[in-house]
Amino acid sequence: MCGIAGIYTGERAAMPDRARLDRMVGALHHRGPDGTGAHLENGVALGHARLSIIDLAGGAQPIHNEDSTVWVTYNGEIFNYLELRESLLQRGHKFSTRSDTEVIVHAYEERGDAFLDDLNGQFAFALWDRNRRRLLLARDRTGILPLFYAITPQGVVFGSEVKALLASGLVNAQLDPTGLDELLTFWAPVAPRTVFKGVQQLEPGEMLVFEGDSLQPKRRRYWKWDFPARGQHRTGKTADFIGELSGILGDATQIRLRADVPVGAYLSGGLDSSSLVALLKQRVPEVLETFSIGFDDAAFDESEHQRRVVDHLQTRHHHLQCSRQDIAAGFPKTIYHTESPVLRTAPGPMRMLSASARAGKVKVVLTGEGADEVLSGYDIFKETKVRQFWARFPDSSWRPALLKRLYPYLDLTASQSSAYLREFFGIGLDDPADPCFAHLPRWATTAQCKLFYSPQWSEQVEQGAVERFRASLPAEVSSWHSFNRAEYVEARTLLPSYLLAAQGDRMLMASSVEGRFPFLDHRLIEFANRLDPRLKMRVLREKHLLKETMRSALPSETVTRHKQPYRAPDSIAFLGPQAPRYVNELMGAERIARYGYFDPQKVSRLVAKVTRSKVPAQRDNMAFVGILSTQLWHSTFVDREQWA
Repeated sequence: MCGIAGIYTGERAAMPDRARLDRMVGALHHRGPDGTGAHLENGVALGHARLSIIDLAGGAQPIHNEDSTVWVTYNGEIFNYLELRESLLQRGHKFSTRSDTEVIVHAYEERGDAFLDDLNGQFAFALWDRNRRRLLLARDRTGILPLFYAITPQGVVFGSEVKALLASGLVNAQLDPTGLDELLTFWAPVAPRTVFKGVQQLEPGEMLVFEGDSLQPKRRRYWKWDFPARGQHRTGKTADFIGELSGILGDATQIRLRADVPVGAYLSGGLDSSSLVALLKQRVPEVLETFSIGFDDAAFDESEHQRRVVDHLQTRHHHLQCSRQDIAAGFPKTIYHTESPVLRTAPGPMRMLSASARAGKVKVVLTGEGADEVLSGYDIFKETKVRQFWARFPDSSWRPALLKRLYPYLDLTASQSSAYLREFFGIGLDDPADPCFAHLPRWATTAQCKLFYSPQWSEQVEQGAVERFRASLPAEVSSWHSFNRAEYVEARTLLPSYLLAAQGDRMLMASSVEGRFPFLDHRLIEFANRLDPRLKMRVLREKHLLKETMRSALPSETVTRHKQPYRAPDSIAFLGPQAPRYVNELMGAERIARYGYFDPQKVSRLVAKVTRSKVPAQRDNMAFVGILSTQLWHSTFVDREQWA
């Protein structure tokens, strides 16, 4: 992966400012420390910061076609580039490099915009067609890689991170009220919105086209998550599909090993990453390097499970231990790279893990991200089945009690359990056909953070985040199985905007490490989406088909253990006598009032509450981290402060 940046003015007689482009590329140095490149001509400027992965000597960008009429600056990998290259050579195209990037310009010449359908990869790129005076921006199907843009009076500026847009001098950092409001509902704004006022991002599977002298793009989705109508799924016995899943997942893993640099893997100890490492061991002839993180807090630590898999598969393992102090000390740097407030500290340890991989001389890591969304691993999917069952008889006393089986760690005494279950999980029970039904309890809890808004900020917020999102859903969603609706909403919200962004791409690229995600191969997604939901979740057994497929390759304890979500210490990491200076400064009444987003008195009471509590409530944890990270965001991007 790399960093791209550019400017489009559409003016035939004027060339964009080279110094401006250089500043934009310079802001992305962490994404591409191995070299920079630029191409400028009247109307357009393309810049590149390179992380060299394939064709180390010859893959410098921007890259052009035979007669220099088509140019591309590109971030990502086309995993099937060897097959596409051979096909293009047979059609008479001439290549000057061995890079996957050059496939893009020749495939565009051959097929026009339809060439995107042929790509198996993760990417964000800008392609300039000189003859047609046409700029094409595109983002991969699932949103693994980012691409931001802003339309200004001086032209369109775009880049892999918002830092590049700010470095152009044409965009100022301002917090978007509706963007923050969506973040405090869905954990992140839903594309194309961002938290920066005036800055948008491409949606996953979307292309934008600027033509002539127009600065208004034409938008088109070339791929989307899709499901069959109820009753039209593929059905059968589990054994009938094991071979097919094994074949697709095996090939998705194999082609993601294509690189001219060392490749390793993250290992959390859960089913997804363990399955991936098992698949890699079958395909990597040398010793496989694996990387994991553990926590001093036993409630978050999975070291025992990681070691079990390492011993079973015999990898060369690198373990990093993370303390509360590590999380707090690195949080300003984490927010600098997320470019967004967060509701959990979980991105911070992932940034530390990428630094560990880079220190181990590994530039590329494969991870198990996406398996929960594609093959139904989240507790929320189990919960939805129980809540749908409950909704048939809302007054039932025993049906909601089934939820206790999903969350045995919840401390629910007999006197309070019924009331809690109804208050939290009963939200939306009167309309189980609502496409957002599965997520309403979570969103309602997250939205408690908005209670801390200041009156003046609350007046600026465009209310109704859930209603806006519901209105954006495709018409065919009503014909889908309720289980598929839950999967779709997860794939539209949490996956691209938080997991693959704040917790994924930004934390990897902070250390110039490329992440690859076999479970997000579009062939695997399309296969899984057509399956009867009972093949993916058998009663309340998550990832049923994946477990049966990987059973013989992993320790039985790894296959059968209850899923443990990846979490890290939250508010507790910032409290006590060792709290960093920035915490007291930014959470103090003066800064809270000056920035104006939150009410100083309410924040003061929240800080006192979490300080007193040994185990803060989930909503208090999210509110504390959300407020602190919003304050850090403002300090970093608006005030341009740096915290040591």
